[in-house]
Amino acid sequence: MSIIKIDMNSDEFQAELEKTIKFTDKVIKQFNWEYNPQEEINEGVQLGLARNKMMYNKRFCPCFMVEVVDEKPKSVEDRICPCKPALEKEIPEDGVCHCQIFCTPEFAANKRIELGMEEAVHQHSRGLTQEECAMLVNQKELDGDELEALIEARALGMVNFKLVDVREHMEWQMGHIKGADSLVPTSSFFQTLDEAKLDKNENIILYCHVGSRSAHCSRILTDMGYKKVGNLTHGIVSYSGQKQR
Repeated sequence: MSIIKIDMNSDEFQAELEKTIKFTDKVIKQFNWEYNPQEEINEGVQLGLARNKMMYNKRFCPCFMVEVVDEKPKSVEDRICPCKPALEKEIPEDGVCHCQIFCTPEFAANKRIELGMEEAVHQHSRGLTQEECAMLVNQKELDGDELEALIEARALGMVNFKLVDVREHMEWQMGHIKGADSLVPTSSFFQTLDEAKLDKNENIILYCHVGSRSAHCSRILTDMGYKKVGNLTHGIVSYSGQKQR
């Protein structure tokens, strides 16, 4: 079977796309949802829904395969928008449907904060807000720019966390991240952990050279009951902020 090609610029497709946008608007209103703040996601899904409507006369979710059995089109899990899994499981549990076009107001609000946060830490266009700090410090994995932004915010009293180096003492002496609170070497982790005086309910961020030791130690802390442990994913080598000896 050859690839079915539809001319997106045709009058027929544009008319169907207009109907589809009205359809998704209606779904949003009916269930008190919101569109994903990332407009390109919504546009892509709407294009896919319009395409499926033209091809199969049903708005099958574009994220799932459609098979034609006995000349009748059928989607995996019978995914016809708004699909049953989204209504019963995905949106109630995750706040967003699989295709990501429909989401709860809470999910949309958090996504807007996240998008603003990404702009701040990666483009350094502005400082983080206190709300953005609270979201960022609770991430399981952080990159160098994100950690640098958090350290700057901590210096301003906007967020609180402990930054722990799990490399060896020799490495610490060669240079460590300015603002690191303690050294808990992986080789003597359990013996030196008490000296760091870490609270199981506070935010803790671990780092090592390239991220492997700190990832291992973060799992250990989590198993020990520490509730808010983050990891500098690619280690100190990914960190462009200030270091000291």
